[in-house]
Amino acid sequence: MLELFYQIFTVANVTFMFKGLGMTVAIAFLATVFSMFFGTILALIRTYGTGKMKWAATLVAAYTEFFRCTPNLLWILWIYFTVKGNKIAVCVFAITLFTSAVMAEIFRGGLNSIPKGQFEAAQSQGFSFLQTLWYIVLPQTYKKVIPALLSQVITIIKDTSFLKMVDVAEFMRNCAVVLGSIYDVRGMMMLFGFEAICYFVICFTLSCVVRGYQKTLIIA
Repeated sequence: MLELFYQIFTVANVTFMFKGLGMTVAIAFLATVFSMFFGTILALIRTYGTGKMKWAATLVAAYTEFFRCTPNLLWILWIYFTVKGNKIAVCVFAITLFTSAVMAEIFRGGLNSIPKGQFEAAQSQGFSFLQTLWYIVLPQTYKKVIPALLSQVITIIKDTSFLKMVDVAEFMRNCAVVLGSIYDVRGMMMLFGFEAICYFVICFTLSCVVRGYQKTLIIA
């Protein structure tokens, strides 16, 4: 068994797999940042789009419901085979396109939890609508949605494994390359266990960091 372990986890194989893990983290980070940005904009439009902007709120509602009710893998494949450009950039765009809809609903829930009276109080102090959003509403919203946001970030990290289907050199794809040279079931189980541990360490560490941050907010 030990001999089999050393045959699989050579320096070259481990380096190759960790290179894929680095790509996974980079793609997940970029997709998270872009999804939070666009998700915030979509949530603001859907929540406060009234009057002449009602059509925009309706359009955003259709967008979020459509993407939330379809698989992420479908859009990764669709975008990959229809959009020309850098492979990594295209994949980040595909994940962002899908995840922005989910983020929009998370932020919309946070926005709806803010008392309407805060707008009136801010207006009485001379704040404009945009200033109220920037200085008062959005900071509170982000604090309220931290647990749901963490859950979605972890989902993004795991969803990068779908990129194996389009041959992006992320963690699962590189592990699959190593798996191709293993002909022993025990070796396969070792490699699968290694993949599970790596994903667990990243996601659990992220979870601990966010929980620690939440505690500092409560103390403050």
